[in-house]
Amino acid sequence: MCPPHQSPDSTTAPARRPRVLLLADGSRPAIADQVDQLQQVIGQHLDVVGVLLDQTVPLSGASIKTDGTFPEEIDFVVVLGGDGSILRAARQMGQLQIPVLGVNLGRLGFLADLRPDRLEEILPRVAAGEYNLVRHLMFQCQVIEPEGSSNSDSTILGLNEVAVLAGAPFAILEVQLYVDGELVTTYSCDGLIISTPVGSTAHNLSSGGPILRKDLQAFVISPISPHTLTNRPVVDSADRVYELVVPNPHTGTALVVDGKVICKLSAHNRIRIKRAQAQFQLIEVHGHGYYRTLREKLGWGGQLDLG
Repeated sequence: MCPPHQSPDSTTAPARRPRVLLLADGSRPAIADQVDQLQQVIGQHLDVVGVLLDQTVPLSGASIKTDGTFPEEIDFVVVLGGDGSILRAARQMGQLQIPVLGVNLGRLGFLADLRPDRLEEILPRVAAGEYNLVRHLMFQCQVIEPEGSSNSDSTILGLNEVAVLAGAPFAILEVQLYVDGELVTTYSCDGLIISTPVGSTAHNLSSGGPILRKDLQAFVISPISPHTLTNRPVVDSADRVYELVVPNPHTGTALVVDGKVICKLSAHNRIRIKRAQAQFQLIEVHGHGYYRTLREKLGWGGQLDLG
């Protein structure tokens, strides 16, 4: 596990062609139509040992060859899609995270940064080991029942964020935040987000939260439309345990993890979020650094047009 502020891993040239699994959401025709074409391009530089078009299947049990299963036979996963496909891939891998190369077939492509028209240029460098491997913080989320118990099988692994959303009838919601068992504050808001650095450029950013560098070991807590001027986003260590309680939930108040609705919440539930042992591993090609991505994907840092 990487300590805070550790530099990304620099890889060395492999002794053989990397073996890869192609992963895409085959239920989306716009993506499925491109898989065969991209597989041929990728196969010129990497050994494609399997293609999986169902992102609801856990990879730990997905057979990709007649003589083997994930993950022993592959070196990394090539995800064809957008950032949503990357999040689903992280969820599919579970505790057995292996490196991911994202090819952007979506719109923003903040995590899936590589464009298809650059594959011919980039893949030889990837095959030669000319990339950085950046490890990213992941979290595990549990809904604690009234008796104080929680089914470990229901632990949710996430990469982006945990969000409590007010829901119908869309009135102000009170959300209590605890850190290491201590009550921090009660937010009056439309919801509350606890985000990783990777997720800081998603819902957190649109709610006015700060951008965190992706390899930081921290969480950011951001209220959604807080009903007081004193509530501001807070950044704290990833080594702490965070808990959320909603004393008076609405009928539609829900827990959402990485954009997926997990459950409706009751007044007796306690949501517990803490660092996961697993770390998401993203292949970063030289020349595609973090600040370049911020500039190009989010339009950040341009000069003011005073004319």
